[in-house]
Amino acid sequence: MTKGPLALPVRLRRALYGALWAAPMPAWQLVFFAAPFALLTALSFWSVRNFRLVPDVSTAAWDWLLTTDYVRDTLLRTLAYAGGAAVLVTLLAFPAALAIAFVLRPRARAAVLALLVVPFFTSYLVRVYSWQTFLADNGIVNAVLRPLGLEVAGMLNSPFAMMVGYATLCLPLVVILQSMSLLAIDRTLIHAAHNLRCGPLRTVGAVIVPAARPGIVVGAVFAFILCFGDFVTPLYLGGGKHPTLAILIADTVKAGQQWPRAAVVALVMMAVLLTTALAALSFAYRRRGS
Repeated sequence: MTKGPLALPVRLRRALYGALWAAPMPAWQLVFFAAPFALLTALSFWSVRNFRLVPDVSTAAWDWLLTTDYVRDTLLRTLAYAGGAAVLVTLLAFPAALAIAFVLRPRARAAVLALLVVPFFTSYLVRVYSWQTFLADNGIVNAVLRPLGLEVAGMLNSPFAMMVGYATLCLPLVVILQSMSLLAIDRTLIHAAHNLRCGPLRTVGAVIVPAARPGIVVGAVFAFILCFGDFVTPLYLGGGKHPTLAILIADTVKAGQQWPRAAVVALVMMAVLLTTALAALSFAYRRRGS
């Protein structure tokens, strides 16, 4: 190791070399998160006069947020839909991920995981819009059920249709995340549970689920984030009859160019998502007994 007068330059070069490799991430966060966040925050205190933005200091947009029952109801509705979709998708994904991780052979597992990526090659808008053909009163689903006397009316523009759209958005991703987590489980833990006479269900509940908790929670968080900010499903499968915060932002901008109100709603959405994500991740990686 070089000592003496050359020690400081070597350390400095190493520090600069490390900073160079680390620079892209802070730069990305600064350009695509910190700067837009600062702009939204400033915009939320501007006002609109004669359909034009005025860069002053006004709390009118925040007063509108805090005093309008419609905004509060829309926030609660969005939370309910996103939370319900996250739970539903997590429950639907777990049996599939379990089969991928513990039933399929490596070659078949790789093929299935590759097929789960294929839906992302197609526009999400196209996939959601195609569900209208299936869920309409005269759609494909009722065409199949009608001869059986099981015709179902009102599937489209309903919360059921929205859950279908949300599952279309995030189910493949959640299956992949859960599968990766399950594949990382130490198989000796499962063998030990079998040696202790644990049945399949008890092994899943007592060993597999706790060991795969980070992956399960992270998958649910991703599902919640994607569904919470989704605009396409509430519009095309919900018909706008069940407005969410994303639709509220679009309607607010259209109604008199109320960009400050839209900025306030966006800031609230960011706060909710960050709080939910941090709480969920702290639970996912919390040690047992702590």
